[in-house]
Order: sequence, then C-alpha cells, then structure tokens
Amino acid sequence: MTVTSFSFATAGTLRFGRGTCMDAVPFAQAQARRVLLLRSRSVAAADAVLHGLRHGCEVLDLLASGEPDLPSVEANAARARAFGPDLVIAIGGGAVIDHGKALAALVPAPHSAMRYLEVVGAGQPLDVAPLPLVAIPTTAGTGAEVTRNAVIQIPDAGRKVSLRDPRLYPALALVDPDLCMSCPAQVTLTSGLDAITQVIEPFICSRANPMTDALCRDAIPRGLQALHRLLDRGDATAWDDMALTSVFGGMALANSGLGAVHGFAGVIGGRTGAAHGAICGALLVPVLRGNAQAAPTGSIAAERIAWVMDRIAEQFGSVQGFAEWCRAKGLPRLSELGVTDAMHSELADEAVRSSSYKANPVALDRAALLQMLAAG
Repeated sequence: MTVTSFSFATAGTLRFGRGTCMDAVPFAQAQARRVLLLRSRSVAAADAVLHGLRHGCEVLDLLASGEPDLPSVEANAARARAFGPDLVIAIGGGAVIDHGKALAALVPAPHSAMRYLEVVGAGQPLDVAPLPLVAIPTTAGTGAEVTRNAVIQIPDAGRKVSLRDPRLYPALALVDPDLCMSCPAQVTLTSGLDAITQVIEPFICSRANPMTDALCRDAIPRGLQALHRLLDRGDATAWDDMALTSVFGGMALANSGLGAVHGFAGVIGGRTGAAHGAICGALLVPVLRGNAQAAPTGSIAAERIAWVMDRIAEQFGSVQGFAEWCRAKGLPRLSELGVTDAMHSELADEAVRSSSYKANPVALDRAALLQMLAAG
C-alpha cells in the first residue's frame, strides 16, 4: 500500500488490564461534582463503582436495558438535564456505552436528537461539546469504548443509525477483562464474532491505513484463537486477548471503515431487533466469500481477503469449517433472527445506502448481495 496521508484518533486515555474498572472513581472525583452513572442491572462491578463515587460526588444512577432506542435515550436525557451532571460513566455492553455516549452528547445539546442523527435526521455536528465520558465495557465485542459514534435504534424508521461527532470519543476508556468473565456462552460467541468482524472489515476495506493495518494484523489471528480457546476449552485467560481484539477493532473501524457485513447489520438490526453480533456472525463468511469472488485477481483487496481466509483456516481448518463451528456453537441463521426471503430485496437496497457499506473493498452487484443474504 502506498502511504499518502491519514489521521488517527481514539479515546483520550485508554487503560487496559484486570482491575482497572475502579480507576473510574478517582478520575471522576477529580473532575466532577455530579456524575451520571449509566449501567446494566446485571453488572456487579457497577455497585462498587457507585459506592466509591458517593464519597465526594452526587450520583444519578440510571439503568439501561437492551439496545438504546430514541424514546429511551430522550427520556434519560431529560432526567439527566434536570440533574445537571458534569461527567457520564457508562458501564455495560456496547449498547450501554452507546446509550452513555448519546446522553453525553444530548444533555448539553440545545436541539433534539433528530438534528444530529445520520440518515433519518439532519446529520449535523453537535452545537456544544459533549460531556466527558468514562466508558467501561463488560463484553468483548463492539469496541464502543474507543469509537466516536453512538448507535441508536429508531423505531419509527425501523433501522439503527449513528449519532456521530469527533468529540464523542470517551475521555477515559477502562478495559477490564475481569468484567467479561460472567458472559454466558452465547454472548461470548456473538460479541466475539462482532469483534472479529470489526478487525476483518477495516483490514480489507478501501480506507485501510498503516495504523489500522498494524492493529488488524495483530488482532485477526489473536481474536480467532481467543474465541476458540474460550468456547472450546473454557480458557478464562483468553479474555485478555478477546478484550484486546475488541479494542483494536473499535480503533480500526473508527479510523478506516467497515463494509458490507455492517452495511447489512445496521439495516437488519433496526428491522428485526436481532443482536448485532449475531447478525455479523451470520454474514461474515458469506460476505468474505462474495468479496473474494468480486475482487480482481492480484488486487490489494484480493490479497487481503486471501490473507484473512488463511488466518481463519489456521484455527478452524477452512472458512467453511469456521462457519460450521459457529453454527455448532449456537449461532443462528438470518432466518432465525427474523429475516424472511421477502425482505432480501429491500435489505440489499438499504444496505448499499448505509454509511458502513461505503468502504467495502469491492463493488458488489445486486445478485451478490442477495446471495449473501440467502447464505446467511
């Protein structure tokens, strides 16, 4: 690849390691008098963070459940404005962190969310800087702790879109693999496939750069091996590698791009409510194969896709072996996630219009897109 120019941005500070989640307390106490804590109900570590925060800070403790949709985000933003936080802490899966980012953006904003949302709204930049955010992931999948967008479901439009701004990178990202230890096997599988997809697509996409290449070349084999170790051997030490893969994926996608898997995933997720990682897992192999068939022989895209397929084969015997392994571990097909044959045509049209699809490494014709959906 010829290096022309590129930029790279990420969270203000990243701290990685077991036990780092409690670093949120002194960070918040040094910066804020009032803290908004957003968390999922099942995260035990949030209780310890809350207890620590209450020594010196006023805390509004809000629960988030499921993926953030526009009504719940706007309702929580209204509650938070009345409280007047100086800082937001989001502890949970990627959905909770996206919800926290949205609140950090919207609490000080003078306009409604529709002014800032892509696709369904005006897509305008934030008028006011967002509140500082501390992001603490409890799953290894989305990499939301190091990205600058919040994915929000819009029920009226039947799709997921982003609220995106360069200032939405968290001020502090605390990646503590200990917090992933309680993930059930199905969450481990789908979030892990999300993480792996998010290091594969930035590597093969048309906007890859030397920084994202370095991250992805490390993370692709690391993530594949970690997922194998977690689900076949119950090796808890693999959580460090899986969490690092997720972080690298978030950094890579935020600074290069994605592709057809995520182009489909945003549309399908908004239409069906299916888990993002499950959609990505179902489509990863069909999209890789479709891109491989469409990539010109000898092109950079073809070489990179072949390299990815070789890394998959090293762990799972072949790309087909990987797909079969995922099914055997419980990965549902698209049809089991609510995607019917009658939906394929419209999903293909909408996926091509999505922002995630724009960096796909090759142009895909309609027949190829429909074949991917049928194979998923």
